[in-house]
Amino acid sequence: SPKFTLETVGKPYFVTTEGSMSSEGLAKWGDEVVVFPAGNPPADYLELIAEGMARARQAVNSGDYDLVVLDEVNVALLFGLVKWEDLLEIIDGKPDSVELVLTGRGAPPELIERADLVTEMKEIKHYYTKGVEVRRGIEG
Repeated sequence: SPKFTLETVGKPYFVTTEGSMSSEGLAKWGDEVVVFPAGNPPADYLELIAEGMARARQAVNSGDYDLVVLDEVNVALLFGLVKWEDLLEIIDGKPDSVELVLTGRGAPPELIERADLVTEMKEIKHYYTKGVEVRRGIEG
């Protein structure tokens, strides 16, 4: 659709902080995961995410979109890839005509308090546990 825009920011691998995943979990991801010390994410990743946040701010304020989804931004907050102040600037500057959806686990209490709607999804069963790889167009 000419009225639909999808932009992806980041690298094609999973990031996590030291100590936040079991050794079994890390082994499953193998070379697909980058582990970094809490509070010290890779600089190149921070640069990519900053560019993405600038693009998100532009999209929210452009007048071109009724809906902007920042997929997994809560995880980016949790891992220190996005600063709360930067996300808050987008939220506070959002025109009333734009719906802003923020997804991902680990939403901070400050965000939950500000949100109009909060939904928590719980995994009951996931095909990753059976070794199914990332599927193009679905997860990757």
